[in-house]
Amino acid sequence: MGEINSFAVGHFALGYMTAKASARLAKEKVNVPVVFMLSIIPDIDIVIPFLEHRGPTHSVLMALMIFIPIFAVYQKKAIPYFFALIQHSLIGDYISGGRIQLFWPVTTGYYGIEIGITSQTNIMMEWIFFVASLGILLATGDMTKLFKPHTTNLILTVPTFTVLMPTFLSFPLEVPASLILPHLFYFITFIVAITVTFLGIQGILPRKFGKIG
Repeated sequence: MGEINSFAVGHFALGYMTAKASARLAKEKVNVPVVFMLSIIPDIDIVIPFLEHRGPTHSVLMALMIFIPIFAVYQKKAIPYFFALIQHSLIGDYISGGRIQLFWPVTTGYYGIEIGITSQTNIMMEWIFFVASLGILLATGDMTKLFKPHTTNLILTVPTFTVLMPTFLSFPLEVPASLILPHLFYFITFIVAITVTFLGIQGILPRKFGKIG
């Protein structure tokens, strides 16, 4: 679990930034909670016993096959979400933490640069991605939107309880000390977004928070 958790920051940040960049080029809007969820979904293989980590779920060909019908229905609206998904393997895991089956099922070969997940190089890159994505979150108002009741905020339970929470439940902590702060940022942000939406659904929040989306 260590290598997965320690790279969560990079996946969230890159997923968000690639989605926002591609959405701007396509002149489309993007649902941020869905983007955050898609950015770590290839790591679903950690909860499926018969799947090897960084295997089929990390294949960009598999991602493309899954998205073909989505593209057929939503056309260019699907572009940001596709990039949010494939950045996980094509950029994040390709660069650091080990090799991946990038082109499964055409080939079971493994590809990647293999920069150490706990190396200073990787930690520096994660911080750069995190700070850059945080700046965009604040500048675009996406952070404010996350703290308003919206049903899609509930999808943040996926990254919160499968990737982020295990980071803080292990002892000693598997995530490098230098990456605890950005992990904590995402964890608190997602928990607040989920809680605000849940309270909104229950009708507990004041009217000033707005209607449930």
